[in-house]
Amino acid sequence: MLQYPELPLGSPLIDAELPDPRGGRYRLSQFQEPLLAVVFMCNHCPYVKGSIGELVALAEKYRGKVAFVGINANDHAKYPEDSPEGMVAFAKEHGILFPYLLDESQEVAKAYKALRTPEVFLFDEKRLLRYHGRVNDSPKDPTQVQSHDLEAAIEALLQGKEPPLAEAPAIGCTIKWKPGNEPEVKVG
Repeated sequence: MLQYPELPLGSPLIDAELPDPRGGRYRLSQFQEPLLAVVFMCNHCPYVKGSIGELVALAEKYRGKVAFVGINANDHAKYPEDSPEGMVAFAKEHGILFPYLLDESQEVAKAYKALRTPEVFLFDEKRLLRYHGRVNDSPKDPTQVQSHDLEAAIEALLQGKEPPLAEAPAIGCTIKWKPGNEPEVKVG
């Protein structure tokens, strides 16, 4: 198992302002919906490709109740498919209507202690972290999903309840770090 210090449940929102590939800028604290889902994702990861349909559907289903924000922190110099132009194409191809932002410096991913794509951080109305982890239990193959963990957490929080699972380890590719930005991960 990987040993890596995660952002503790109950942590306040780590605010950041990031650009989208079309020239807009968004601040995480600007969203007024009761819940905020910050999703570290990218274009080339097969786990993101397998989960994006559910993410887009959840963003539509909970419009006005949950703000979704995608963040791409991958080193697109080494992974050109994750470039800003690729982000625009990916968003169009998959019908992503929520902001999909670029973390060029990777500082936001590091602050969140994000490791994978996709990896979700769900904040409540007080902007405290209440759920962290995966979208579902089969992110690469949507036909095999047994547990919709993010949706269950959203439903619980919107009803004023605790999420059934507050943490469900993210399943996916590792964030593609720029040289020198790699987090210190221990195996043990």
